[in-house]
Amino acid sequence: MQESSQAAKACFVDANATLSKVFAQLHRPAEFALAVNGQPDVTSADLPRLLAGQSIAIVDHTAVPTDIARQCPDLKHIVFLGTGARSYMNPEALAELGIEVHIIKGYGDTAVAECAFSLMWAAAKGFSRMDREMRAGNWLRTDAIQLSGKTLGLVGFGGIADEMARLALGAGMRVLAWNRTPKTRAGVEFVAIEELLARSDVVSLHLLLNDETKGFLSGERIAGMKDGAILINTARGALVDEDAMVAALQSGKLFHAGLDVFTVEPLPAGHVLTTLPNVTLSAHSAFRTPEANANLVGAALDHCRRIVGQA
Repeated sequence: MQESSQAAKACFVDANATLSKVFAQLHRPAEFALAVNGQPDVTSADLPRLLAGQSIAIVDHTAVPTDIARQCPDLKHIVFLGTGARSYMNPEALAELGIEVHIIKGYGDTAVAECAFSLMWAAAKGFSRMDREMRAGNWLRTDAIQLSGKTLGLVGFGGIADEMARLALGAGMRVLAWNRTPKTRAGVEFVAIEELLARSDVVSLHLLLNDETKGFLSGERIAGMKDGAILINTARGALVDEDAMVAALQSGKLFHAGLDVFTVEPLPAGHVLTTLPNVTLSAHSAFRTPEANANLVGAALDHCRRIVGQA
């Protein structure tokens, strides 16, 4: 663990090498003390030791169960590096313990949109399957889908979806969108979810995961999608009924899925999704660019500065 000479008030509990370097570049020790634990494979059971005497925990990917948080009496704030804190902790239960959870939005909108856009093109062109087969010595040529002139449906319309719309419109696609609250955007037609699924050649998910959106793309909704559509998910795996998606891929109802997120991460060896030829997989890495990392760390440090300033 790297620690300042002052008694640390904040601890980044699970920093990988990349984020450790960015924190070292952007943190100003005179503002508040920060300990950076450069061991990203910590477990929840390690947190009481790491957070002894710390009022702020910065968390990238480690679960913070409520019973573990009870063992951290000095902890008052958790700064989660992203928007999906609910996948790792229960903010309401933590609030009852006097622990406030802070999330970070918008830091990787462009990075994630570019990933979704890339998965869409890879799915349409069959690159991943041809690459696998050619490495195995097989000259496989697959029929592709021309995306120019096709319809992209965006489910949820925040910053990432707005960036995705910009990219798709520039590529000559028509763009539909559905959002839980009314929105407008030049070049984008907002429609009911059923219409979006029925009309879209590509459906890309951009919803936050919560109790209302878990399983949003249900078996019934997948059945309502256009035959031969492409599904892209760079949001959260639990937004989709995974069994129904797998069945649709196996039957050909879905032409292809491009997935950066899964219901279980890391994806277990031998998982059914790894056996399907019409799936392109990436390891929850959509947000991993130098630009997004700098935005993310800068926002996390701003949270800490506000918290320390209020103390």
